[in-house]
Amino acid sequence: MNRRDALRYSLGLGVAALACPALATTSRFNIGACDWSIGSAGAIDAFAVARQIGLDGVQVSLNTVADHDHLRKPEVLQAYKEAARQAGVGFGGLAIGLLNTIPYKSDPRTDAWVQDSIDVARALGVKNVLLAFFSNNDLRNDKKGQQVVIDKLKAVAPKAEKAGVTLGIESWLSAPDHRALIDAVGSPAVKVYYDVCNATVEGYDIFREMRELGTDLICEVHLKENGFLLGKGKIDLVKVRQTLDEIGYTGWLQIEGAIPKGQPILASYIENNRTVRILFG
Repeated sequence: MNRRDALRYSLGLGVAALACPALATTSRFNIGACDWSIGSAGAIDAFAVARQIGLDGVQVSLNTVADHDHLRKPEVLQAYKEAARQAGVGFGGLAIGLLNTIPYKSDPRTDAWVQDSIDVARALGVKNVLLAFFSNNDLRNDKKGQQVVIDKLKAVAPKAEKAGVTLGIESWLSAPDHRALIDAVGSPAVKVYYDVCNATVEGYDIFREMRELGTDLICEVHLKENGFLLGKGKIDLVKVRQTLDEIGYTGWLQIEGAIPKGQPILASYIENNRTVRILFG
C-alpha cells in the first residue's frame, strides 16, 4: 500500500469510526491466511511464508488430492506443530477444501474426514473447521444433497460439541438458506464460515447478511478478493470492519485469494496483510 492509499484507508476508517465508535477500539482480531492462498494446499512451508508476510497464523488443510490422510497421520501432525513452532506462527484454522472435489453430500469417504477433523482441530488448538461446499459439493438447488448434509452433521455434531469445535459451512447459499440448514441440524457446533467475496459474487448484501447471521451463526470470516489486492476490489473493507464490530465478532480473519493476475504471492500478501492491519488493527 502506498502512502496515498494508506491515507485514504486511514481517513475512511476515521470517518467510519465517527459513525461507529467501536471502530476506534483496540483490535480484537488475529490475522491469518489459507495455506492454499500463500502456496499449495497442505504445504508445510506455509508457516515460513506466513512469518515473512507477518501473519499471526495459517489456516491449514486437513488433506489434499495427493494425500487424503495428511494431518490425520500422527507424524505429519507432529511435523506441522514443529514447523509452526520454529516459524513462530500459530494455527489459525483448519479446512477441508478437498470436499469440493470429493463431496460430503455424496461420498461416504468424507464422513471419516469430518469426524477426524475434530480430533485434529483439538490437537492443533483450533476452534473452527471449514467445510467447503463448492464445485462438486455445491448445495444450491439441491434439496436432496442438503438433506444428506443435514443428516451427516446431526450425526457428527455431538462429537464436535463435546470437543468444543465448530464445523463451519462455507457455501454459495444465502444467509436465510444457511440458517435453515443449520436450524435443521439443531446444534451450536454447526455455523457459517462467512466469505465476504463469495457472498458478493452471488449478489448478496454482505452487510445485511452478517447482521442477520450475527456471531450466533458466524464462526469465522474470509477476507477475499478475486484478482485484486484487498482494498482494491469490490469489497468495502471499512464497512466490513464496522459491521463486524456491530455484531461483536472477535475471531480470526483469514485472507484468501487477493492476488492480482501475474503478481507474486509473497509481495501481494505482504500488501494484503498491511491493508488488513491498518483497517482492522
